[in-house]
Amino acid sequence: MKQKFVLLASLAIGLLAALLAHAWLNAKRGEVDKLREDILRTQRVVKVIGAGKALPRGTVIEEEDLVALRVFERSTTDDNIELDARQQIVGRRLNYSIERGAPILWTYLEGGRGMEHNLSDEIQAGMRAVSIPVSGAAAVAGHVRPNDHVDVLGMFALPEDGNDENAQLVTLTVLQNVTVLATGSDTARTISAARSRAGYSTVTLLVTPREAEILVFAQQMKGRLFLALRNARDVYTEAEMPRVDFARIEGELKALNEARQSRNQATRRPGASSR
Repeated sequence: MKQKFVLLASLAIGLLAALLAHAWLNAKRGEVDKLREDILRTQRVVKVIGAGKALPRGTVIEEEDLVALRVFERSTTDDNIELDARQQIVGRRLNYSIERGAPILWTYLEGGRGMEHNLSDEIQAGMRAVSIPVSGAAAVAGHVRPNDHVDVLGMFALPEDGNDENAQLVTLTVLQNVTVLATGSDTARTISAARSRAGYSTVTLLVTPREAEILVFAQQMKGRLFLALRNARDVYTEAEMPRVDFARIEGELKALNEARQSRNQATRRPGASSR
């Protein structure tokens, strides 16, 4: 009987101790939560750029290497990189290794904060950048963006037999499948969704030295240049693009419309695809 009483007493004391410990832990947890809420109310949280994975020294930073880190503003310095500056560090090389989840600092980057990305860095060896004056409808109503591919067309008043009075309007395809480096002062690295809706009056193209000569000459002729926007995956080019004047339009208009109708009917057939 005495042993049974001792056992029951021990169980009761153990249960009471467990209840008291649970109540104490809840009280402490409440104090910690309240302290955290007080800190969050008094301390501003900001987003800085961190490493999404371990990055060894010499890594050239890519977009997928970066993550946003939430930190207290008072714990940051001028060396931290704010989230809206991520495009300024993509393509930069690391001078130090960085662990996953650690913030990336300006001093970790080759060239530090002061290094700027220039348009010349986008130009491949043997190529040139040439700007042409196009805007509005000539730039596909402003839908042309950096890294797009375009054809360059020109409408010129060509004199007949050297006589300007007998000049005839002619449309020519000057270049095909040309890469756009910049629209206005915006490149693929600097353009944002907000700025992409802004207008521009020039487009900079990536061309060969000989193509650069053609574009410069075409700008000085009596006429105007236009851009035709292409799908980036479409690399097809016409082997021969004839001059277009009124006589050619009049002679080929019927054949062109018939070809378009035939192509449209083909794309509407089940299983059909268009190039």
